[in-house]
Amino acid sequence: MQNIRIRPAEERDIPAMLAVYAPYVEETAVSFEYAVPSPEEFRARLARVQGFYPWLVAEQEGRVLGYAYASRFHPRAAYDWSVEVSIYLGRQERGRGLGRQLYEALEAMLRAQNVLSAYACIAHTETPDEYLDHASIRFHERMGYRLSGTFPNCGYKFGRWYGMVWMEKRLVPADAPESLHPAPVMAFSSVRERFFPADAPSSPAPAAQP
Repeated sequence: MQNIRIRPAEERDIPAMLAVYAPYVEETAVSFEYAVPSPEEFRARLARVQGFYPWLVAEQEGRVLGYAYASRFHPRAAYDWSVEVSIYLGRQERGRGLGRQLYEALEAMLRAQNVLSAYACIAHTETPDEYLDHASIRFHERMGYRLSGTFPNCGYKFGRWYGMVWMEKRLVPADAPESLHPAPVMAFSSVRERFFPADAPSSPAPAAQP
């Protein structure tokens, strides 16, 4: 895809991001949410993520096409080097390479933060139906993620049971020196200027990890 700009999400993007996300809630089992979050709730989610991790949008000529973000994998300190990643694209934007662009940008920023592993939590069905297929699993496989856990029949939506899988990608090889002796994970605000020098704050304030 050409003329794609990937940048940090802003509050002004919330209506566009909700427009991307709403069909996944209302029409699919990709999201296990039953109701589309309000703009206020979505704003709170954005603030929680951006307190420490990147939340990116992809736009073309000012139109938001999709977004991706990382969030804390688990609150206990030993998990600091792992994150959960999520991605949502507009229905008409899938299959055009946009997801790869977003994930590659996100993963580069996570590596700069000293994150070592990324995990994706994905709804799963043995038999695809009108609400869920295997597209997300196939996408993550192409991006180098591998199955690490399966939870059958753990989510009930549209009168049916769906499972969930975790998929993992090592952002840094397990035997690399930075994996064996990991440096502390830094807030995204500490590395943001490497990726977005034009709009980085002149004196970025350190953010506390959620």
